[in-house]
Amino acid sequence: MMIQIKRRYSLLSVFWVILAINLFFTLLGIFVIVVLEVPEEKDALQEMLSIKNAGKQLFGIICQTIFYYYSLNYYNRLMVEKKASRFYVRYFVFTLVASFCYFWTINFLFPVKASVNGKFTIGLLIFSYGISSVFLSGSTLLLAYLNNLRDEKKQRKILEAQKMQLEVDKSHANFKFLKSQINPHFLHNTLNFLYAKSLPYSAELSEGILTLSEIMRYALNEATGSDDKAPLKDEIEHVRNVIKINQLRFSNTLQVNFEVNGILNGAQIIPFLLITVVENAFKHGDLQSVANPIDIKLSVNHNSLYFYCHNKKKTGPKEISTGLGLDNIRNRLDYAYGSNYKLLIKDEAEFYTTELTINHL
Repeated sequence: MMIQIKRRYSLLSVFWVILAINLFFTLLGIFVIVVLEVPEEKDALQEMLSIKNAGKQLFGIICQTIFYYYSLNYYNRLMVEKKASRFYVRYFVFTLVASFCYFWTINFLFPVKASVNGKFTIGLLIFSYGISSVFLSGSTLLLAYLNNLRDEKKQRKILEAQKMQLEVDKSHANFKFLKSQINPHFLHNTLNFLYAKSLPYSAELSEGILTLSEIMRYALNEATGSDDKAPLKDEIEHVRNVIKINQLRFSNTLQVNFEVNGILNGAQIIPFLLITVVENAFKHGDLQSVANPIDIKLSVNHNSLYFYCHNKKKTGPKEISTGLGLDNIRNRLDYAYGSNYKLLIKDEAEFYTTELTINHL
C-alpha cells in the first residue's frame, strides 16, 4: 500500500515568496542606479522600467514559481521516504537541464547582448547560464534540506514532549496506586495516637512523631499531576520539617542554615522540587562541618523565585548517585515553566552548589 505524502509547499506560498524576492532585487537595482547617478547606467534604468522588462520579469516569476514548487516538493518527498542518493543526483541533473533551458528561453524571448570587447560571444552566455543553473538547482536542494531538518527537529520535540507526558502520567498513576494502598486518615490517626502516647515519656520523641506526621501529610496530600502546583509556603514548610526530622535523628548536631526572604503572597510551585535538592545535599554533604554548613537560601520577589543550596561534600565512602533526581527536576521544570527558569549546577572538588531561578511562578 502506497503512503500518500502531503505536499510540503503550496503553489501560492511559493509564488508570493518568488514575487517578493524579484521585487526586492528590482527595487534594489533601481535604488542603486538612482542613488549612484552613474551616467552610463541611465539606459539600463530605462530598460528596467520598460514594458518589455516587465514582461520578462512576469515570465520569470511564473517559471521560477513552477520550478521551485515542483522541485521543493519532490526533494521533500525523497527526504521523507529516505531515498538513496542516486535519486537526488538524478533529479539534480534534471533540474540543471531545466534551469539551463529556462535561461536560454528567457534569452530567446527577451534577448540580451553578451559581448567581450564589443564582440558577441556565445561562450559567455553558456558560462553565465551554467552558473545560474547551478545556483537555481542548488538553492532548491538546500532549501528543501533545511526545511526538512527543521521539520524533523520540531517533530522530535513533539515526540519528546509526548514521551515526557507519558512518563508523568505513568508516575502519577503509580503515585495514585501507592496512595490507594495507604489510608491517609488511618495513618494520621495512628501517628496522632503515637504522638499523644509519647508525650509523657519524651518530648523529643513526640516532636519527631509530629514532624513525621506533617511530612507524610504533605507527601500524601499534594497532587503530583503535570499541571498541578502546591502553595510555596507548604513546600517551604516541608523543607523545614525534613531538616527538623534529620536534626532529631542526629541529636541536633547537623550544621544547616535555612533562610527565606520575601513575601509569598499565595505563590505556588510544582511540589517536591526544592526538597529534592535539599535531600541531595543531606545525602552527599558533610552535615557536621561547623566551618562549612549546608547553606540554603530562598527569596521571592515579584512572582520570581531564587533558590540556592550549597554544601561541602563529605569525605570517605560516598553513596552512588544515579543523577535521576536532577534529571527529573529538569524535566519537570521544562514541562511546567518552559524557558522561564534557569538551573545552574556547580560540581566542584569539595563543594556542590545548586542555583534555581524561576522568572514566573
